[in-house]
Amino acid sequence: MSLTRNAGATAAQAANSRWLELLTRAGFIGYGIVHLLFAWLALQIAFGESGEEGNQNGALRTLGAQPMGKFLLVAIAVGLFAMAIWQAFEAVIGHRFLRGREQLFERIASVVRVIVFVWLGWTAIKVVQDASANASDQQQQFSERLMASDGGRWLVGLAGLVLAAVGIGMVIYGLKKKFERNLKTGEMSPKTHTLTRRLGMAGYAARGAVFALAGLLIVVAAVKYDPEKARGLDAALRTLRDQSYGPVLLALMALGIAAFGVYCFLQSRYRRV
Repeated sequence: MSLTRNAGATAAQAANSRWLELLTRAGFIGYGIVHLLFAWLALQIAFGESGEEGNQNGALRTLGAQPMGKFLLVAIAVGLFAMAIWQAFEAVIGHRFLRGREQLFERIASVVRVIVFVWLGWTAIKVVQDASANASDQQQQFSERLMASDGGRWLVGLAGLVLAAVGIGMVIYGLKKKFERNLKTGEMSPKTHTLTRRLGMAGYAARGAVFALAGLLIVVAAVKYDPEKARGLDAALRTLRDQSYGPVLLALMALGIAAFGVYCFLQSRYRRV
């Protein structure tokens, strides 16, 4: 029992590191930049002007091609890895101000965030090394190989359902303003609080809609044995663009993703870390 308490105390001390907090808050700024670039790519896709991937991978490659881009990518990668470490602690010992199902939900969400932040950080490093392949092509090829194996189509379909469920959950999370429980709203002015709430609602709803659509396309790919539809977020954006009123809807979605990017900047200041 004493070993458990000591381990818990050590973990809590590490989680409360000032350096980890500073790097994490810097990471939110980098995460916001990635989403602003993602929104810009989505807007270009809406009007048929982008050959780059419409996802975070494409956003990182776009940044890497700019002056000082690789330096910024390294800084963003460090921040993202710090965010992953922080969320790992949150998954194990965090969210203590919540109880019951809400605490369990946030800890599960923290596990998902660890995976996302590590993947984005690693992608940023690969872009710096000029080793980042097209993620959409890789996902399509992986899905094609998996669907060719016994039971593979079921696994692909299940992955699509999970992604769609995550997207729907993200929309609900945003519209119900549950993200506010992780913010230090007491330190905000009324105007800042209102702005943060609106940006968070729009941002989570837009991101969730894209993820849900991507998940549904993966399910369709498994059902119809069509790996070309299993290309993740990029396929979701381009499929939406090709529908009636698609460019307008995609432009609105891009604005929502941009809203999330700005919301990340506010999280850098007001997120509970």
